[in-house]
Amino acid sequence: MGIQFLSDYAIVNVWDYSGGLETATRYIHAKWGRQENYPFYLDCLLHSSKTSEALPRFYLLLKGSGIVGCYALLTNDLISRQDLLPWLGCLFVEESERGNHLGSLLLQHGREEAARLGYKALYLTTDHAGYYEKYGWTRIEDGYDLQGASGRIYRYILG
Repeated sequence: MGIQFLSDYAIVNVWDYSGGLETATRYIHAKWGRQENYPFYLDCLLHSSKTSEALPRFYLLLKGSGIVGCYALLTNDLISRQDLLPWLGCLFVEESERGNHLGSLLLQHGREEAARLGYKALYLTTDHAGYYEKYGWTRIEDGYDLQGASGRIYRYILG
């Protein structure tokens, strides 16, 4: 898909990032991982889609050449509802960039990509209340993570 430009920002698939896959992995891992699971993140990105059709897909939000955010489209976001897909995960915007509607732009990009791939709905899980509702997401139920903790599941109907 290449790069999508948003004024001073661009959303790029990790495979199209000029800084390399390892830098992309370190960034996403720093936001979502723990010290012991870097190999998990690296393996996920190494096996992410290089084509325009398949999942998983990882994206970076760039300001100039610097990474200021990220998100992913996944087959599952480590939640018990394995029957639902795709999932939007790893959404993050640097604190210094917040307030510029960049989270909304990443959510929009994710919805557009999922629709382009032929999906009718997109899901996410979170412990945040109130944020995703502002952007048209509907809480549908709770699911459970690997440790048994419950998490909110949201759905966005595409199209």
